[in-house]
Amino acid sequence: MKGAEAMIKALEAEKVNILFGYPGGALLPFYDALYDSDFIHILTRHEQAAAHAADGYARASGEVGVCVGTSGPGATNLVTGVATAYADSSPVVALTGQVPTKLIGNDAFQEIDALGLFMPIVKHNFQIHKTEEIPETFRAAFEIAKTGRPGPVHIDLPKDVQERELDLEKYPIPAKINLIGYKPTTIGHPRQIKKAANLISTANRPVIIAGGGVNIANATPELIKFAELTHIPVCTTLMGKGSFPEEHPLALGMVGMHGTKAANYCVSESDVLIAIGCRFSDRITGDIKSFAPYAKIIHIDIDPAEIGKNVKVEVPIVGDAKIVLKDLLIHILKIDIQPNEKWMEYVASLKKSSTPKMDYDDIPLKPQRIVKELMEVINDLNLNKNSIITTDVGQNQMWMAHYFKSCAPRSFLSSGGLGTMGFGFPAAIGAKIAKPDSKVICVSGDGGFMMNSQELGTIADYQIPIVLCLFDNRTLGMVYQWQNLYYGKRQCSVNFGETPDFVKLAESFGINALRISKPDEIKEALREAIISDEPYLLDFIIDPAEALSMVPPGGKLTNIIEPVREHPNEKIICFDEIKRRFLANNKEKPKTFNVKRHGASESETANI
Repeated sequence: MKGAEAMIKALEAEKVNILFGYPGGALLPFYDALYDSDFIHILTRHEQAAAHAADGYARASGEVGVCVGTSGPGATNLVTGVATAYADSSPVVALTGQVPTKLIGNDAFQEIDALGLFMPIVKHNFQIHKTEEIPETFRAAFEIAKTGRPGPVHIDLPKDVQERELDLEKYPIPAKINLIGYKPTTIGHPRQIKKAANLISTANRPVIIAGGGVNIANATPELIKFAELTHIPVCTTLMGKGSFPEEHPLALGMVGMHGTKAANYCVSESDVLIAIGCRFSDRITGDIKSFAPYAKIIHIDIDPAEIGKNVKVEVPIVGDAKIVLKDLLIHILKIDIQPNEKWMEYVASLKKSSTPKMDYDDIPLKPQRIVKELMEVINDLNLNKNSIITTDVGQNQMWMAHYFKSCAPRSFLSSGGLGTMGFGFPAAIGAKIAKPDSKVICVSGDGGFMMNSQELGTIADYQIPIVLCLFDNRTLGMVYQWQNLYYGKRQCSVNFGETPDFVKLAESFGINALRISKPDEIKEALREAIISDEPYLLDFIIDPAEALSMVPPGGKLTNIIEPVREHPNEKIICFDEIKRRFLANNKEKPKTFNVKRHGASESETANI
């Protein structure tokens, strides 16, 4: 059996049946073997989209997503998507082609140092030099990717390794492996869990922060039971959205820079803070010195490196969120915890006073109205637990994170740690492949969408029924908002102008498309697109002046400021003006060079 065929067999042993990729010369043996397999290969239009699609597949399913790119530029194009998966702890295996082993280091055609390239953005990195290494390498890659704190793993595949023969009797698939030194802790220390339970029982103003680790560990049932037994309100991080149903009476919404007033104020006033699968990033804490100043912190996380990294922790517990919560519940069930009525009244009053207005009739459309209508359509169609939202990055992401109420785990997919524009659309492709019976809706700004708009070809050719909701304001909205707030309204390079016509662009790919500019058109358009079960693009013309309230970077969570709402006034200059300015700045000027003959005196130096 050739090495490429062994790779296919190794993937089959890991129960992989979907690949997202783009072929190239260094991977032709692998793709030739793929021809005879039962694998479904989704040919994306760009390798970055392949990585994001594999990531979306992993986040929606909980299984490892696989992306493929050839050597050189194929590998470099995968990098952004792999880095996104790394920042958000998503299990992805990235396969890259490589030049033959004898040419590595010789600057061969389409050669790149793939190991060096991926080293900082993966859990582990492999380059296979012998065909005999294939079984163990693939088994190890998948084991590392999906266990402990999940993350991407990279395998570099030289072309000659794919072509050589492998004796399966000597090197069977799947291989048995022993990853020396890699033993993730999943069970929390009993003494620490008991200590946490005792601290919780004495709390007067407790709050839970549920992070992405709750979604990853599939710990939502345990979290709900824990919150209800202890009467503790729950806020989530961006990555934790969906881990606790946001329609629940104890739900506070998202915490942090773009968090709700209820979440930010409750965290700031808490005396015991239980953080589960949360890494306390700067977008959550703001000013570390003023973050939860009265709270003793219980931190549950499977990655020991995250505990105590950013905030001081009273009770650290290393372990899997689901397992730790189950063990914690055993202790909680023995304690009669009564709610602090004054605290619960305070929480309720905060939620009531900070309920956002969403029913706008303005033209251009307000994004809040679109989010409201989207939630109502999902409710009307009974899709609360059978729909997946993906977002891009920027204002569209924060409007959805702030206003959209997620009710199920793994139902809200967004790029958090890296903040990658272009993520939303290809991630939706992966999510739909992973969950074909779920309705998948991608909400994106026009800027993020244009970064991977070529994937319209992918959903058209494969007839992948995704609904694309574009928040079209012809502006890099978040950059514009920050320039207004912190840079004296000096708007620079945030205006896209009037191109393209997104409806015509979608239609050129044979995709249904509709432009919506009036409030009373929103709901029917959303309903039609969602029930069509076809690829659909909805171009919502939104108010470019609309912006979000936010906590200033490094500020106190309670220092929530209203944004400056002004229409972008930057003008786009035409090419003739660019040419005029370029020539004006680069007029040919006489140049003189001092030429001095070796050994000559200064007086003999000539000017040319």
